[in-house]
Amino acid sequence: MVDLDFAIEGVEIERHALSPLLNFSLRIVNKTLDCAVLSVMLNCQVRIEPVRRGYGAPEHDRLSELFGAPARWGQTLQSFLWTHVNLTVPAFDGGCIVDLPVPCSLDFNIAATKYFDGLTDGEAPLNFLFSGSVFYRDPERRLQIGQIAWTKESAFRLPVTVWRELVEHYHPQSAWLCLRRDAFDALYRYKRQNGLPTFERAIEDLLDRQLSEAP
Repeated sequence: MVDLDFAIEGVEIERHALSPLLNFSLRIVNKTLDCAVLSVMLNCQVRIEPVRRGYGAPEHDRLSELFGAPARWGQTLQSFLWTHVNLTVPAFDGGCIVDLPVPCSLDFNIAATKYFDGLTDGEAPLNFLFSGSVFYRDPERRLQIGQIAWTKESAFRLPVTVWRELVEHYHPQSAWLCLRRDAFDALYRYKRQNGLPTFERAIEDLLDRQLSEAP
């Protein structure tokens, strides 16, 4: 049975994709040297581990929608899913380094986007959990299929500067917000009726009215 180890060693922004993408550098080591790895059908669950870092006062406010009041963070800072990714790894001998591409949604209805945006500096603690199938030849050169042990994982700390650079590269000076169709229709109608040139101006006008009417 082949025994593989996994380690995330770095991350880079993919600058030529159609949508935001991070390439994580994944090192795979074959600990069973008398078995030749032919390919790996790799599954990876990427989780965010918010309890593994500290937070300053500005972040308390920015993350309150996710975790509530800071007084409750001892109970609410729980690990949560970022995304799932799949990768086919070609044949290798003792080990290899491959890119693990992770698509990044910038939709603020998604918890991971809110979390990354809420961090002002430092790093976001991640955990990569690996599973999948390994195709290999045993010492007698017979074709075999094995499963990656569920205990295989790798922690990694994503620099906040990398996330912000990713956002700025794909959506410079802007943020992406998805609205329900009825909410969009209402906003579009307000924009037309008031002769406002952009949706940003329509939202600003609504906020100004709300603030002026506040007691």
